[in-house]
This record gives sequence, structure tokens and C-alpha cells, in this order.
Amino acid sequence: MNDAALSTTHVRPLDTQRAINLAVTFWFSIAAIGHGIFFVYILAVFYPPIAESGLYGLQDMHLPAGFREGDTLGNLAAVAHVLLAAIVIGGGPLQLIPGVRRKLPTFHRWLGRSYLLAAVTSAIGGLYMTWTRHSIGDLVSQITISIDGVLILVFAFLALRHVIAGRIAEHRRWALRLFMAASAVWFFRVVLMGWAMLTGGWGIDWETFTGPFLYALGFGQYLVPLVMLQWYFHCEKREASQRAQIAFVSTLVPLAVFMAIGIFAATIGMWLPRM
Repeated sequence: MNDAALSTTHVRPLDTQRAINLAVTFWFSIAAIGHGIFFVYILAVFYPPIAESGLYGLQDMHLPAGFREGDTLGNLAAVAHVLLAAIVIGGGPLQLIPGVRRKLPTFHRWLGRSYLLAAVTSAIGGLYMTWTRHSIGDLVSQITISIDGVLILVFAFLALRHVIAGRIAEHRRWALRLFMAASAVWFFRVVLMGWAMLTGGWGIDWETFTGPFLYALGFGQYLVPLVMLQWYFHCEKREASQRAQIAFVSTLVPLAVFMAIGIFAATIGMWLPRM
């Protein structure tokens, strides 16, 4: 084997791994910006009226599971769900930044505890509202939302269990799965608005908020991110083939571009007009 062949043999895997790192950084940067915009939206739109009027602050907020007269427990669940969403949406990306973990370990630990508690409480409240208020979509929507809630609870438990046992690598994997599942409400809005911008809303009945696309999105809002994450874990292994790594990059980059389109559409069509 000549020197050129040896050079190609050694450089190609390194180049592939670099492409994976760049693609993941590209995806995460876009996701972090989108989470940041949604975080500001939550603080600007929901926090002031709730701080001023308590449970009644959800009145006239156009929320499918907002304030309902006489339903104190449901209203508490709705308020908690909205307030804790700020921690989940704003804190999630911060937990994944390596520099924050290295330079601010105490902040990382306390934010992680707050994030986990907020995600679990929000999931329980969301499950309660889903099956007591029947506020959006139909039975399929309720099932897809409930699966996400259960996944959040399972992933949070496993992430906590592994970090307590000192298994940091396993904790990282389950914490990343928790991030994907807990961000499903954000993925849903971004994909929905991106799809509406590109197709005009094909497969969506806006009056009943049902339709084939919404059914697919109901499952896809957490399954697609989790599948891509599992693929990424595989690509980190030494035995991962170059073909699988290239396929991963070729899939993740277009998804990141579509996510950017969805963030733009959600920002100008859903979030910015109400801020």
C-alpha cells in the first residue's frame, strides 16, 4: 500500500467524525436559538399576567388548556405547566453546553436539578390536563401527548438514577433523551409552522386540529429526535461504519435547515405578534 493510500485510510475517519461534530453543532446552535426565542416569548406573554392576577392571569390567553371557572386543580396544573415551561425551554440548551458544565459545575448541577423537577412536574400536569380537559385534537392527540409525558418521567428517573450512582456516561445519554422528549412541545410548534409555511398546511384540519399530518407529527415530535439521537450515539462508537456516519450527517443537516425554517415561521407567525 502506498503513502497516499495510507493517508486516505487514516484521514477519512477523522474527516467523517469532524463532519458529525460540525453537523451536530450546526443543529444544536439552531435549536438553542429557537429555544431562546420561545423562552423569551413565555416570559413576556405569560409571566406578567400570572404575576399580576394569579390563576386568573390565564384568562383571555387563547390557551387550549387555559383558565376554567371552578376547576381549581386544573387551573393550578395549567399555571404550573406554563411557568415551568420557561425552565424546561430555557434551561435545557444551557445544560448541554460543554463550557457551562466545565466552568460552572455548581450552576450546572443546580440547573439540572431544577430542569429535572420542572420537566417531571410539567409532564404530570400535562397528563392530568390531557385526560381531564380534552382541550385539543382528538383521542389520537391525547395518546401521542401522553406517550411523551410518560417518556419524560422514565427518562428523568433514569438520568437521576445514573448520576446518583456516578455513571456519568449513562447519565449523559438519558439526560439527552430527556431533553429531546421534554422539548417535544417546542418541536411540535416549529415543525407545524414550518410545514404550514412550505405546504400551506396540507393534511391539517385547522378547525378541529386533526388530520394525517398532525397524527404523524404527534408521534414524530419526540420519536424523530430520539431516533436521531440514538443514531448519533451509534456514530460515536468506533465500530460505526463510515457509511452510517455519512448518512447521519446527510440526514441531520436537512433536518436542521427545516428546523430553522420552522423557527422563523413560528417566530413571525405565532410568537412575535403576541409579544
